[in-house]
Amino acid sequence: MEEPVTLQDKAGARLSAVLATPTSPTDSIAVLCHGFLSHKNSSSNQALATLLIERGIATCRFDCYGHGDSDGPFATLTTTIGVAQTVHVLQYVASRGYQRLALIGSSFGGLLSILAAAEWTQAHTAQPATVPPLACLALKCPVVDFGEELRLELGEQGLQEWKRTDSIPDLHGGPTRVPLNYAFYEDCLRQIAYDPARRITAPTLIVQGDQDEYVPLHQSRRLCDALAGPKHLEILRGADHRFTKPSDFQHMLTLLTDWTVRHTTT
Repeated sequence: MEEPVTLQDKAGARLSAVLATPTSPTDSIAVLCHGFLSHKNSSSNQALATLLIERGIATCRFDCYGHGDSDGPFATLTTTIGVAQTVHVLQYVASRGYQRLALIGSSFGGLLSILAAAEWTQAHTAQPATVPPLACLALKCPVVDFGEELRLELGEQGLQEWKRTDSIPDLHGGPTRVPLNYAFYEDCLRQIAYDPARRITAPTLIVQGDQDEYVPLHQSRRLCDALAGPKHLEILRGADHRFTKPSDFQHMLTLLTDWTVRHTTT
């Protein structure tokens, strides 16, 4: 069953989400974090929701600030806002009685998931009686240092144009520039996830293709080294950032699903 949910974050912004539950009661749930310029009903999110529900795991997918049906505008998005909203969704599902919490993040959603997981782990350590532990983290081609990725993608000239116009090229290949304040980039420089990852003790899976054209593979390798808990980096040969080949897409889904089920049901 799918239930549309509208939340309000601590800053008063409206968050659009979908809570999907299996037929049998469960206290296990995965929060799904979509990528940059994507939305809660992305093909990955919908496929993961279906697979997890079939395995008895609830899911909550949401539109990050400035995306989909949530409040914005996108132009004023920052990583800091996205992390706060991800933590807010975790708090929401915990308030609904879910005790086995997983985070699944794609690309930029992976960055939000890493930073939110570090914050959540710290909160659980401080208040174990009221904040349930994070059962696991599953990351699909996660951004770890978005500033580095943007510098590689845009170059120095592109960064200067961004600073001048408060807009970026459509990273999905569209013809028009996308309004986004340069403050987003400045915030990225303060939200690099390697050090926060050292606080994460939850079992973490990272899946990335060795032909990823957006996120440098060395980011995933360095992230894996930094994580404090059980971890596994799965590199899919020939796979690109979007796992365009159907076989790569299915392999990625299976890896994320199996990891999440294993760590939220045992």
